[in-house]
Amino acid sequence: MPLGGPDGGDGGRGGDVVVIADPNVSTLLDYQRRPHRKASAGRAGQGTHKTGAAGTDLLLPVPVGTVVTSVEGELLADLSTPWQRVVAAHGGRGGLGNASLASAKRRTPGFALLGELGQEREVIFEFKVIADVALIGYPNAGKSSLVAAVSAAKPEIADYPFTTLSPNLGVVEKGDTRFTVADVPGLIAGASAGKGLGHDFLRHIERCAVLTHVIDAAALESTRSPITDLDEIEKELSEYGQFIGRDFSRLPRVVALNKIDLPDGAVVAQEVSGELLARGLPVFEVSAATRKGLDGLVNEWARLVDEERRKRVQDESAPRPVLRPKPVDAAAFQIEKAGEAFRVVGSQPERWAQQTNFANDEAVKYLTDRLARMGVEDALVAAGAKAGDDVIVGSGKAQIAFEWVPSKYADA
Repeated sequence: MPLGGPDGGDGGRGGDVVVIADPNVSTLLDYQRRPHRKASAGRAGQGTHKTGAAGTDLLLPVPVGTVVTSVEGELLADLSTPWQRVVAAHGGRGGLGNASLASAKRRTPGFALLGELGQEREVIFEFKVIADVALIGYPNAGKSSLVAAVSAAKPEIADYPFTTLSPNLGVVEKGDTRFTVADVPGLIAGASAGKGLGHDFLRHIERCAVLTHVIDAAALESTRSPITDLDEIEKELSEYGQFIGRDFSRLPRVVALNKIDLPDGAVVAQEVSGELLARGLPVFEVSAATRKGLDGLVNEWARLVDEERRKRVQDESAPRPVLRPKPVDAAAFQIEKAGEAFRVVGSQPERWAQQTNFANDEAVKYLTDRLARMGVEDALVAAGAKAGDDVIVGSGKAQIAFEWVPSKYADA
């Protein structure tokens, strides 16, 4: 503005990509179908000191119990409570208009700083069911039928193995206690090594407070018995616990001998109950079909869930997940050789280069002065750079290459 000084307004910041635990969401399927998401950009600043509007944050709703990790395996967030949120990718800061760049020495800057690039990131969503009681056992043991019998859940039930491919949750109320029950899809020998989608199924027991072995007392296979079924599942739990670094042996166990409505089931249940009781396991002979014995089983679940909840409240020393982001030293940088060129790597010089309009000589001079004050020119000279050498700032899509013209060193 002639005689009025610089009046260019700043640009608006870009929107963040935010992951939020939404109790109304039950699946991650939408992200499998559309894995690429993008928040909106900020608006450019305008004359008469008008600041551009900020971009709108993009909210990504996920089920409660979703774990967010980087592709390198770093834990970013464990969204275990409703409406908990984490920023998966930050929007870039808006550029600076020439009004913000004016100073006593630079009264009428003829350039602006561009907005920063937004963060581009690849993350992994993994859903782990949060339930109080987990029903585990071989396929077709009747786990889904039990959930349907004790709650209002309506899981798919059929007479063939692996009917359940994802856990079914049911809410159970007993007296003043309200808790959730989940049927973990059928486990088989080798599940801890991934056999039969073992890891996909076993991960759902990691958050449970009580484990219930659902055993088919009427199984017709001659090579199986309730005792061997239980021992095999316990072996898989132990090996999976070693794999993920967790001890499942501390969790309370209950045994439900199912299908006693069938003649063979009733006989077998009576035969093995004594041995299971001798191991210190609470045993309940039940029938999901006729609901026989379910009252006692539900009472035991409620008692154990209450005990576990009291322990968690009383145990102040219980480990909690603490996320410690790595500190970023904005002034830190390093010089690397990239063929015949020199690469400057560091968060602040990379940000400055991204903000520079290289078609504007005044903006380039401003960048040169900033890099010189930061010590980048000293480091380039120490690394052997000469005038006219190619200098690259940053890497990947955000890298910027230019011919270096030193401002301080005649020998360079």
